[in-house]
Amino acid sequence: MQNVLMINPPLPLSFWSFSETLAMTGKKALLPPLGLLTVAALLPKDWNIRLVDLNVRPLGEDDWRGIDLVMITGMLVQRESLLEHIAKAKARGIPTAVGGAYPTTAPQEVLDAGCDFLIQGEGENTISELVAALEAGHKSGRFVCQEKPALADSPPPRYDLIALGDYESMSLQTSRGCPFSCEFCDIVSLFGRAQRHKTPDQVIGELEAIRRLGFRGTVFVADDNFIGNRPRAVALLTRIIEWQARYGEPFNFITQASVNLGQDIPLIDLLTAANFSYVFVGIESPDDDVLKAAHKMQNVRNPLLESLRAINANGLSVIGSFILGMDGETPGAGARMQAFAEAADLPWVMINVLRALPLTALWDRLLAEGRLHEDIVESGWDALTNFTPLRPIETIFAEQIAALTALYTPSAYLGRVLRATLAMRPTRGSLPGAAPKPKPVTATNIRQQNPSPDITSLLHLIWRQGVVGPARWQFWRQLVIVARRNPSRLRRYIVLCGMGENLFSFVRHIEAQAAIRLRAPAGPAAVMAGARLDASPPAL
Repeated sequence: MQNVLMINPPLPLSFWSFSETLAMTGKKALLPPLGLLTVAALLPKDWNIRLVDLNVRPLGEDDWRGIDLVMITGMLVQRESLLEHIAKAKARGIPTAVGGAYPTTAPQEVLDAGCDFLIQGEGENTISELVAALEAGHKSGRFVCQEKPALADSPPPRYDLIALGDYESMSLQTSRGCPFSCEFCDIVSLFGRAQRHKTPDQVIGELEAIRRLGFRGTVFVADDNFIGNRPRAVALLTRIIEWQARYGEPFNFITQASVNLGQDIPLIDLLTAANFSYVFVGIESPDDDVLKAAHKMQNVRNPLLESLRAINANGLSVIGSFILGMDGETPGAGARMQAFAEAADLPWVMINVLRALPLTALWDRLLAEGRLHEDIVESGWDALTNFTPLRPIETIFAEQIAALTALYTPSAYLGRVLRATLAMRPTRGSLPGAAPKPKPVTATNIRQQNPSPDITSLLHLIWRQGVVGPARWQFWRQLVIVARRNPSRLRRYIVLCGMGENLFSFVRHIEAQAAIRLRAPAGPAAVMAGARLDASPPAL
């Protein structure tokens, strides 16, 4: 038997931090560490597992006592804490097993830090090898996932290891891989182009586990591209719709999808019928030449603006992501991204500065061209660019700041929220003749861990935006307009207004960091580039 301490390093402040929302709801973190929960399910059932998410609470000295093995995961943005906790475990004489996206793509640094057991790739094919090595008394080892595992064999994550009430949202994964091959993306190298899927029964089982533990609210479906295999998506959504109806729709969902979704209204309708509300879409650039150079061909096959508008009009709010600094980009790219986001009525907009990731086609090309800075590492949003772009990095950085500042003035943001809301069709339940929602099946032994936000959150929003906010008159005027013209979408409108508080705060942080950089000496070290925060959970 092993006593295992699992550690999830903290995430730096980012677009996904939602610190204002967490402050309003009293939650401690946005999402649980799905990678570690999955690995825990792969370990022997008689092992004692303690999971500490450093985004929820710090490690105490008692957490280390009696531990036989420390398991640590991490993405690129968690690198510093990951290496730090390897050292802390080594100082206590406890062996470490380390895996996840960053150790998979940068293994030597992790080994140099003192990692005893390195796991590269997905855990379904490697954790059993780790367990066998430990039981045989080995003191070190390196386990590489040679073949992509069938997700039909992946066990349900150990959600019981966390306090669900600590998290604003839950997460699960139904597939891995993406059929596209964007030059800058590491999904293909990590998970492959041939999508692998959990069965509908597996997914429903995981949803049922979360429900029985008492969670209610938002579930992030952490697929690389949920619609990458359309027949599979249709079959799964059909099952989710049935399950949601049985239990009174305990969950709403967010996921990631390619923009070709905008050309498939029946699939959008299935997503919304299953209670998917938001979809993250990699737009990257409004310029076709840039998209083609980056092999983002799915974004140029159909009119991009038309596709995004169609997604929103049919009931899914789009979270749009852009990347500055790609080859082929011409001056004014940041302003064009800003204008495109306004034209598409996208409330949530990310504008990151490109960073080359290991194991990508971009990394290999930049290395061959002598443009890659391999010795520069990332540390959250204070990162340095790790390659020489074709435009001056100072210009790219200035365009990023200018675009974000313009997009996230309260007046501009609220304007996009209003236009997106008015352009969205009414909810099905509000249409004449709509059948009432079935009453949920309940059980008296299930205690709800994550109740819906109460009136306190609404009052907080009213105070921040309707009383002291610089766009307070606009806030009230728009509230009346939505109530009159699209009342069934009033809740979505209010939620989007509330999410703006996170984005306003985040952009103020970016502007403050920019001011520091601009006061620093000229040169690469004076430039801040946007961090890439992997949306998919790390696979240990």
